[in-house]
Amino acid sequence: MSAMPPLPAPPLPGVDDRWAMFLDVDGTLVDFANDPRQVAVDARLRELIEDLHGTLDGALALVSGRSLDDLDDLFGHPPWAMAGLHGLELRGADGRYRGVHIGMARRMRVRDIAGSIAARLPGVTLEDKGMAVALHCRAAPWLFDALRESVEATLPALAGYEMQPGNQVIELKPEGMDKGKVVATLLTARPFHGRQPVYLGDDLTDEHGFATTNLESGLSVRVGYREPSLARYALPEPAAARAWLFRVLHALKHGALSHAHSSGGIA
Repeated sequence: MSAMPPLPAPPLPGVDDRWAMFLDVDGTLVDFANDPRQVAVDARLRELIEDLHGTLDGALALVSGRSLDDLDDLFGHPPWAMAGLHGLELRGADGRYRGVHIGMARRMRVRDIAGSIAARLPGVTLEDKGMAVALHCRAAPWLFDALRESVEATLPALAGYEMQPGNQVIELKPEGMDKGKVVATLLTARPFHGRQPVYLGDDLTDEHGFATTNLESGLSVRVGYREPSLARYALPEPAAARAWLFRVLHALKHGALSHAHSSGGIA
C-alpha cells in the first residue's frame, strides 16, 4: 500500500478574505504532555491569539477537549468564544454560556467505571472532566488497544455516553456533540456568520471540525502527521502552527492596511 501524498501547507489570507478561525489547543497550539495539567501557555502565545481575535473582529474560537475552566486557566479568562469538552460546553462571542446538564449520579457512575479500568491497566491515568472522563495512556502507549477494548466493553452499561478515541487517550462523554457541530453553530452567529472557516486541529476529535469546514468551503489544517485525515492542508507540529499563525496575523494586518489605503480609509 503506497503512502498518501503529503498535504500542502495552508495559504495565507488575501486582502479580501474574511476568515473565522477555530483552533484546537493540545497538539495544535501547544505540545502534548503526559499529564494535561503540565501544559502551560506562555505570554507570547496568549498575545498572539488575543491579537488575532482583535484583528478578526472577534471571529476566533478555541475548540478543545478541555473544560472551559481549564481553558480559562490556561489563557487567562479571555473574551473570545470557546468550546470545551468537544462542544458540550460553549461560551459564545457574546459571553453567553450553553452547556449540557448531566446529573451527579451519572457523572459518578462514569467516573467509577473509568477508575476501575485505570486500576486494571497500570500506566493509564484518569482525568475527571466533570461531564466527561478521559483515560490517558501517553506514558504507556502500548496499552492503547487494551484500553480501547475495556472502554468499549463498558458502553452497554453507560446509556447516553459514547467513546471518543484520541491521541493516546480514550474519552467517555455524553452523546450528541462534536467539534464539527460547534463550528456549524458558531457560523450561524456574529461575528462568525458569513466568514470562511479556518480550522486547525491534530487529533481524531478534530476530524468532525475538518468535515464541517470542508462543507463550508473553508481551510482544514491538520497539525502533525496522523493519517488518514479529511484535512486538506497540513503543518508538521505545534511550533509550525504557531509560526504560521504569526504569518497569518501579519498578512491580515498588512492586507487590512492595503485595503484601507486603496479605498481611502486612512486619513
